[in-house]
Amino acid sequence: MRFARRLLPCLLVLSSASLPAARMIIQRSPLAGFTHHAAPEVWARLSEGDRVELALDSRNPHDSQAVQVHWQGRLLGYLPRQDNGALARALHQGLPLEARISRLRPHPDPRQRIEIEVSALAAHGG
Repeated sequence: MRFARRLLPCLLVLSSASLPAARMIIQRSPLAGFTHHAAPEVWARLSEGDRVELALDSRNPHDSQAVQVHWQGRLLGYLPRQDNGALARALHQGLPLEARISRLRPHPDPRQRIEIEVSALAAHGG
């Protein structure tokens, strides 16, 4: 995650450059909390490539930098605590991020079932 911490400030500089729109994958993480939220209920409707929304959960009693993962308005779970610091700061700063389901697999370990891919978007003027 040190790479992501170094990369995110660079995106601020790039966003002011006159370049074509860019999308750069900055993180892939498993979904944490699969069994505690709506993921089991909606599992059959999820698809790889589905867009998910990230939201800060600063009131989370276990993690002040918690990042929720929502699909169609349903809370699927969270990004793992060890992976969320740089993304929490980016969300707090309003950096343009996009998140998608990059992998789904029926696995006995719920922590291995859904992988989330986060990309930084740099919209540029020409």
